[in-house]
Amino acid sequence: MSKKPGRDNVTLKVEDVMTPEIITVDENVTVKEAAKVMDEKEISCLIALRKGRAIGIITERDILKRIIVEARNPEDTKVRKIMSSPLEVIDVGTDLENALRLMVQKKIKKLPVVDKKSILGLVSLTDIACCQPALITLLKSFAAARDTPKSMKQVFNHYIV
Repeated sequence: MSKKPGRDNVTLKVEDVMTPEIITVDENVTVKEAAKVMDEKEISCLIALRKGRAIGIITERDILKRIIVEARNPEDTKVRKIMSSPLEVIDVGTDLENALRLMVQKKIKKLPVVDKKSILGLVSLTDIACCQPALITLLKSFAAARDTPKSMKQVFNHYIV
């Protein structure tokens, strides 16, 4: 944690709240295989790799929208066909306010945290919403904004009293 110059409040960085463990799958595995990994690890997303390099993310929402809703076969569909790509990432030293702004701007709930080009972890909207009471005012302002996506407002409303 660090302090902004001239302020009394403490600024949290993404590294302060990120989940340090990330689970990856190759882009060529089937969605069924990816979902099985997510279930076994009790996680809601996986980082997709191509030749060992992170290129996308597959989330429960991707599976819902691009497999279930579209009635596609998860045993025949490869992760690369439904993952979100290009991969949006955030630098390990970024403060949470800027991470939240990026999430709202890009309409995403999970960001891989990087140091140069290495992925160190993952920060989620839920991590940010739960981490610091001082952020409540900021979260409320994003929740009240007209352009905040409905799915994100649901997270805000659930975690902010």
